[in-house]
Amino acid sequence: MVVLRFLFLSHYGGGCKKGHSLCGKCNQKNRMSYFADSNGIKIRYQIKGKGEPLVLLMGFGADGDTWEKHVAEYQHHFKCYLIDNRGVGGSDQPKGPYSTKMMAEDTIAVINHAGIDTAKVAGISMGGAIAQELALNFPERVSKLALISTWPRFNTYAKTVYENLKKIRVASKPEDFMELLQLWIFAPPYFEGGLQSLKEGQRSAASNSNPQSRFGFEGQLDACIQHDTVARLANIKVPTLITVGEKDIFTPPEFSKVLHEGIKDSRYESFPDGGHVHHWEDLERFNQLTTQFLIND
Repeated sequence: MVVLRFLFLSHYGGGCKKGHSLCGKCNQKNRMSYFADSNGIKIRYQIKGKGEPLVLLMGFGADGDTWEKHVAEYQHHFKCYLIDNRGVGGSDQPKGPYSTKMMAEDTIAVINHAGIDTAKVAGISMGGAIAQELALNFPERVSKLALISTWPRFNTYAKTVYENLKKIRVASKPEDFMELLQLWIFAPPYFEGGLQSLKEGQRSAASNSNPQSRFGFEGQLDACIQHDTVARLANIKVPTLITVGEKDIFTPPEFSKVLHEGIKDSRYESFPDGGHVHHWEDLERFNQLTTQFLIND
């Protein structure tokens, strides 16, 4: 599956099949790249489609290309801005600390650079945490939110898992670390029919010559660990859709329920057989659901 390959390559570099971060010859869609300056940090983004602006924020270790299978639908309705977050892909990967507020400021740098006044915003996992900070700190720039497999604050267990990922990545072979991530983010039903795709992803991780830097990976995980919007959720005033996989063990439904309870009039949609990546495991429903939400007034 192409969409899985994007995830696997992004966790170990991002961009083309050969591991190049920015390759006009090899880039899957050969999109033009743009670069915004965020307090001296270069943030890469791409544009796809026409219509109202839709800013897309991906999770840790993944670049903007990872939105590919969703943008295939979104581009018919929106002008999509696919951002490589600080620490991955074609954006700079400086030494930390990183924070989700800092990455929200990076996103505003892109929005300003692109000449956008107000945008709809969708964020997956860490991207959803960034989207929360974006709506809280720059409310006049956000008109709608889709928060996918995300959280307002980690409990001690989740923080420990993320700290452990930093240690395991350093000590593991890329293919073994990728297998570990797959076990965390895909739900058991997916393994019944998708095991070969998962193994292909492990092989891709092993052969990637341009992995995400340690600074970038650990900086992003630290931002996830420190993220906390619980006391401020009531200040998010825009229409908000929250989606979650009922079998997500990485950022479990309890986290999304806190978001739902804290954001007034938010809409909560669950995917019974989905895990952390329910947006791929049930791609058709996810694309239809999010597109309709983002389109409707």
